[in-house]
Amino acid sequence: MLAWFAWWLLVSLIGWLTFPLAFRLLPALADRGYALSRALGVLLWGYAFWLLASLGVVRNDPAGLLLALALLAALSLATGWKVRRRLVAWARARRSTLLWAEGVFLAAFALWALVRAAAPEIMGTEKPMELAFINAILRSPTFPPHDPWLSGYAISYYYFGYVLVAGLARLTATPGAVAFNLGVALVFGLGAVNAFGLVYNLLAARRSSRDPAWGLLGPLFVLFMGNLEGFLEVLHRRGLFWRPGPEGQPVSWFWQTFLNIKDLNTPPQPPYGWLPQRFWWWWRASRVVQDFNLAGQFQEVIDEFPQFSFVLGDLHPHVLALPFALLAVELALNLYLGGARGRTGPLRLSKPAFALAAVALGGMAFLNTWDFPIYVGLFAAAYALRQSRAWRERLSAFFGLGLALGLAGGLLYLPFYLGFQSQAGGILPALVTPTRGAHLWVMFGTLLVPIFILALGRLPGWNPGVRGRALRFVLALWGGLWALMLLLTVAAVPVTAWASQRIPQAALALPTLLGVWGADTLSQALREGVLRHLRCLAGGGTVALLLFLAWWGVEAEAQRGASRSQKRGATPSGEGFLWLLAFWGGLLVLTPDYLYLRDQFGTRMNTVFKFYYQGWLLWALVAAVATAEIFRRRRRWARAAQAVVAAAALAGLVYPVLAVPGRTNNFHPPDGWTLDGSAFLQRQSPDDWALIAYLQQAPLGAVAEAVGGSYTQYARISTFSGQPSVLGWPGHEVQWRGGANEMGSRQDDIALLYATRSWPEARAILQRYHIRYVVVGALERNTYPVAEGKFQQFLAPVLQVGGATLYRVPEEPPVR
Repeated sequence: MLAWFAWWLLVSLIGWLTFPLAFRLLPALADRGYALSRALGVLLWGYAFWLLASLGVVRNDPAGLLLALALLAALSLATGWKVRRRLVAWARARRSTLLWAEGVFLAAFALWALVRAAAPEIMGTEKPMELAFINAILRSPTFPPHDPWLSGYAISYYYFGYVLVAGLARLTATPGAVAFNLGVALVFGLGAVNAFGLVYNLLAARRSSRDPAWGLLGPLFVLFMGNLEGFLEVLHRRGLFWRPGPEGQPVSWFWQTFLNIKDLNTPPQPPYGWLPQRFWWWWRASRVVQDFNLAGQFQEVIDEFPQFSFVLGDLHPHVLALPFALLAVELALNLYLGGARGRTGPLRLSKPAFALAAVALGGMAFLNTWDFPIYVGLFAAAYALRQSRAWRERLSAFFGLGLALGLAGGLLYLPFYLGFQSQAGGILPALVTPTRGAHLWVMFGTLLVPIFILALGRLPGWNPGVRGRALRFVLALWGGLWALMLLLTVAAVPVTAWASQRIPQAALALPTLLGVWGADTLSQALREGVLRHLRCLAGGGTVALLLFLAWWGVEAEAQRGASRSQKRGATPSGEGFLWLLAFWGGLLVLTPDYLYLRDQFGTRMNTVFKFYYQGWLLWALVAAVATAEIFRRRRRWARAAQAVVAAAALAGLVYPVLAVPGRTNNFHPPDGWTLDGSAFLQRQSPDDWALIAYLQQAPLGAVAEAVGGSYTQYARISTFSGQPSVLGWPGHEVQWRGGANEMGSRQDDIALLYATRSWPEARAILQRYHIRYVVVGALERNTYPVAEGKFQQFLAPVLQVGGATLYRVPEEPPVR
């Protein structure tokens, strides 16, 4: 409780200190940036500290963090000093809005801290990796921080979010395992207040309502809403839509043919009920899109959404980036609205506004690299749409600002890029795996229903004269995706032939791609792939229809804006920006049907994951505003629309209502209520924990411990202590670095270190990797035939607890 309060107070203080800066630079927002000031402040504070530490100006310690906070406070107060009287008057007039924002953050942060306290254990999925990064940053004296799973190297990953969590942990004296769970709760709280502010500002800009209560729809749709898989689990558990087959076995067209989602396509076991009983049933919601290649082989696809992320409790970069993605959207909204009251003509981006955008958007690459081009593009699109209705001027403004922000954002975070390696390997065609319409609606139905209803309700007010312009644009865009997919497919043969003459390994590219597609020949893949896309047109067609309606709304508002700009004192409307969000989200969802980024997995799994997640954020914001608009209507047709939207929302809320109790064992945690994510380890492996507790305070040095596969108990010493292991999870290092060159023979060398009876052989390995500590515990003995005698003879044990021993290696290990 004390740690939670310290985090709330520190983050709130950072937000209050940052508000004068937000008030000055975000004048077009109805709340003047108050709701987002916490996220903005944490980002600017973290950036200042990271940059100073990376340049060697400060060390990674509390003094450096306090200096960065003082610089942020000075910048904010200096910026807001000239408008201090207006700020005070505005705050008095909008006291209720400020209290709503404070209440949303407090309630959301407290709620999810409670959820994490009921299921705090840091084990399974990506949690060990994430804790390893936090602890490594806490232990690193300088930046870049050391890689906790590859001693001698710095982290090669987008780790900015972990810098922010570690910074808060250091200033509040919070242990890493507690900071992990507070970090999850904080991201939820920041996401909630940012979503609240965004919906409030969008409704105010649309002149719909200034009632802050409607802003609550923001966190409801962005964070709490689930997809329809939870509702389907209830129907499935109840045994609905099954009938006896020819041989008496249950069969179902609905479950096995129409949906055909893994787990749901198998008959439920009686006795039937209403509550799902399958272990971790809620996991299936993140895997509703089912891809099969032409050979019928299943290819896993991740279609995560925020509520699943927080139920799971991972603190992965896409989760850490969530509140800052919403911050980027709000910066784009402020830009679209003119940045100042009464400006509806072409925009001129001031230097302070450009600098703020460059830091915030550039930070997206450091937080979650995939998001950087997405939000730079959205920001540039908002700018371009306000410049002109002519396509040439729009394109010039879009690419001009986009390139400028990309370059500035890259330069501001240059130290990160200098040490970053990527597994990205170019763009490939998603020839045989389009998303089926049924799966698209299971994934996004709760959001699409209110968006489509609002769009159809708006049609009578949109100028039909721009309908053809919107239709041509969307058809050209959709056709361009088709053409690019087919072009990349056809080009595979000549490109492979050309590349193989220079790089012999390139000759394997085409056979590998055919293997991913499950095809024998390129012509077969091309023919069957096109047919699959045509058969799955309900999915792409749904998104294309939304793109058309959204762009029609954008163009209609642009035309209105052009006429309004002729009127003195006219103010811009947020209507066009709302439909820009719908369009941008649709583009993110449609693209993985045709193209994907090649990585270590070889399929479109990661592209769907990253694009759908951001698509959910944008569509959720639009759905929240749409729901507010629909429920504020009093016309006769609105009753039916409200009933449909309410039914869709209730179906989506089935997921959190059932998943949260399922994840927390109905709020009966086995280790008691705690935010300490290491409590389970202390209970299950007290011997290992004694070694970890010692190493948390011991001087920094490379640790030798058992090496094993990802998502296991391996690397537990380095993960929980922050000391760098010679090698942690090998598969993750390959992903982070795009290959195994840096890893070398470490896995075999560690196996030899434990198994050999030869001290000279062991000594050579200790010296090669500058190993300072050797761990011999139950896991090491179960993994290797440990010859411990050499350690006992030549090394001094610094700690021995039960069956676990920690040996310290002197700077110059004895020869004999």
